[in-house]
Amino acid sequence: MTAEAKKEFAVFETGGKQYQVSVGDTLRVEKIRGQFRKGDTITFSKVLLVESGTDTTLGTPYISGAVVEAVYEEEGRLPKVNVIKYKQKSRYFVKRGHRQPFFKIRIVAIK
Repeated sequence: MTAEAKKEFAVFETGGKQYQVSVGDTLRVEKIRGQFRKGDTITFSKVLLVESGTDTTLGTPYISGAVVEAVYEEEGRLPKVNVIKYKQKSRYFVKRGHRQPFFKIRIVAIK
């Protein structure tokens, strides 16, 4: 990769979170509705910012026509998070666990 290609990145929104990505990045995002198989293309259209190395485009709030394309790699669940509610002297104790599902994706294009 050239030095200019390294500077190219985009910021997009999915699952209530924002991610700054470049082509080739691998990341975990919130689970997306629908059925996906390994190798399927996922398109994110809520692009907030695109930096091409020489030109920066900001959205208000999103950039119309801009998309970030990713390839679905795998689905998984994060480690368990325990939530404990406790009140002393009243025999109140509640323990609940939660495992957040995620998608592992690889960014292939910023358009």
